[in-house]
Amino acid sequence: MKELEYPFDVNYIIKNKRKIRKELLLKPGLLEKRIAILGGSTTSEIKNMLELFLLNYGIKPTFYESEYNKFYEDAIFGNEELDQFSPDILYIHTTNRNIIQYPTMYDDEKTVEEKLNFEYEKFKKIWDKLFSKFNATIIQNNFEYPYYRLLGNKDAVDIHGKTNFVTRLNQKFYNYANSTKNFFINDINYISSSYGLDKWANQFYWHMYKYAMEVPAIPYLSFNLANIIKSIYGKNKKAFVLDLDNTLWGGIVGDDGVENLNIGPEVPSGQVYTEFQNYLKEYKSLGVILNINSKNEYENAIAGLNHPAGTLKPEDFIIIKANWNPKNLNIKDIAEELNLGADSFVFVDDNPAERQICRDYVEGLSTPEIDVPENYIKIIDHNGYFEVTNFSKEDLKKSEMYKDNAKRSQMMATFDNYEDYLHSLKMKAEIASFKPIYLERISQLTNKSNQFNLTTKRYSLADIEEVNKDENYIKLYGKLEDIFGDNGVISVVIGNIKKKEELHIDLWIMSCRVLKRNMEFAMMDQLVKKAKERNIKTIYGYYYPTLKNKMVSNFYDLQGFTEISCDEQGNKTYK
Repeated sequence: MKELEYPFDVNYIIKNKRKIRKELLLKPGLLEKRIAILGGSTTSEIKNMLELFLLNYGIKPTFYESEYNKFYEDAIFGNEELDQFSPDILYIHTTNRNIIQYPTMYDDEKTVEEKLNFEYEKFKKIWDKLFSKFNATIIQNNFEYPYYRLLGNKDAVDIHGKTNFVTRLNQKFYNYANSTKNFFINDINYISSSYGLDKWANQFYWHMYKYAMEVPAIPYLSFNLANIIKSIYGKNKKAFVLDLDNTLWGGIVGDDGVENLNIGPEVPSGQVYTEFQNYLKEYKSLGVILNINSKNEYENAIAGLNHPAGTLKPEDFIIIKANWNPKNLNIKDIAEELNLGADSFVFVDDNPAERQICRDYVEGLSTPEIDVPENYIKIIDHNGYFEVTNFSKEDLKKSEMYKDNAKRSQMMATFDNYEDYLHSLKMKAEIASFKPIYLERISQLTNKSNQFNLTTKRYSLADIEEVNKDENYIKLYGKLEDIFGDNGVISVVIGNIKKKEELHIDLWIMSCRVLKRNMEFAMMDQLVKKAKERNIKTIYGYYYPTLKNKMVSNFYDLQGFTEISCDEQGNKTYK
């Protein structure tokens, strides 16, 4: 929904939140998650805003909300309602108003250090207690800077300054996050700075309603929090589709010529486009795929991309569509060629008419409302399309993997017989029980795979770790190599052993990168082998239809299973 992408109209969202919520609840295939909010201040409006942004990402939250400023009691002493709620996400909404022991000018260095450790240990005790009780992910606010500086600029430097104290306490939080899985920081220090600290810390809202920030700032906080949660559950975007003229450079390459394009250090406007290209190229290191969609002659587009002052070159892109076709059709073609859903893409184009056409005709596509080139980076960055929560080594190689897929497609075109083509790839599979080194990638795959996904279940890293420790599961990953390279972990199967002799397949997924390579048959062979080793007599499989997984609707039929039931929604059970 355009209204819930940055830059958004805060007053419109607050005024129309019920209407927006009602519309978003009609979205099909919403992923249901339980979120507990443990607040150090009033959180009701945060909950309302968070729900809207999560629904927009395809996540339907159910909330537990602590009483005012009872975050510590709920975490340490617990309560029956929270225990029964059994959250998937625990969000601890605390701010600098929840710091109890700030230093004073009378404190010596040892006393300041004791106060710092006291505050940190208080929160660490909360986190450790929650982790011991719940198989959940924890999201913790860091602290925003105080709204006044008693010592002026020295407040940031002197150990007695509140600004210095908050900075040091935040670093302790970051150290914990870096050493702890399933723990994430909601960076309200950045959000409050970006929003404007004077406005953020509006004292009226604290003294009147006990909101730790002004109400118009709440959508920004909730949006940032929603980006973390949607990333945990695999709702990130995967690729850019980029226009060229007046988007990656200033000017029109076909009219102005390459030599007259605005890019490079010679003129201020050229520097803006160079910085934007540098920003986009950095995304490749996160595994984000770059593509081109431009109304241009192909030769002109390539010439523009080869401009000596440009950072992005033709080889940085997986697919380049430079033609005179409608851009919405080009985007659909790119999605089909990459075997990705249209909702995986962010389309960046300076032309508002092109943006609106693509928004109207390509369902799920994100199309940021960029305005002047100086704001391109800010608008894209603030939208959090590619929020990083878990990151694997395979992400570094993702662009190369998609390039290798393009080579495979080219090679396939030279064969008349598909089986001969498969043999020519000289494929080698590694199929084994889960290994700790692959758990993050396995979690990623469970949240990103939509087409080859039989039950559409989603697993956080915490969920995968619990499955891996449980002997009542058979769990397999599959890797695949061929003459073009290593595809990495591309398939996951999780089977739950019940009644000692039954295996129920809870999850079967495979990456779109290796579809039609017969890997699923190799995985099934290994699953059956593992089941026999555990004296299992019967395997049950399940297919739950979605808008995206129709391609596997007959998966179990092809594997030799017998359908034993099918309900009105098309949910099937096989044996």
